[in-house]
Amino acid sequence: MGVRRKARIAAFQSLYAWECSGSAVDDLVRFDWIDHDIGREARDFAAMLIVGTLERLDEVDDHIRGHLKKWSFGRLGKVDLAILRVAVYALIYQGDVPSAVTIDEAVEIAKKFGSPDSFRFVNGVLDGIRRARLSSSP
Repeated sequence: MGVRRKARIAAFQSLYAWECSGSAVDDLVRFDWIDHDIGREARDFAAMLIVGTLERLDEVDDHIRGHLKKWSFGRLGKVDLAILRVAVYALIYQGDVPSAVTIDEAVEIAKKFGSPDSFRFVNGVLDGIRRARLSSSP
């Protein structure tokens, strides 16, 4: 598994823990809860995703809300929400990572950690955000 995939999984798991327990950001980015070393590069990338997502949480959540079809934000499962938050942050604020890579990574994480249909849902929301950003670009 690649360094960035490990980092995205750690970021998603941290945001899930934050959503469930309100853990402090400092505790999340220490990664004491991981039972193995994911490496410095993955830790740094994951910490950047976590801190960035939480700093811009209102904007990230607004993007998610704007692309939910026949579904309310409050009904989102915590796993799907955490995956979406990390991926939306990356789509909006990480211009150096291609949208297709961000979406593919989120879909793979959803397949592994979400419900049987999570990956389709995650893909649909993220693709909607990607398309909206493309149509609003000059």
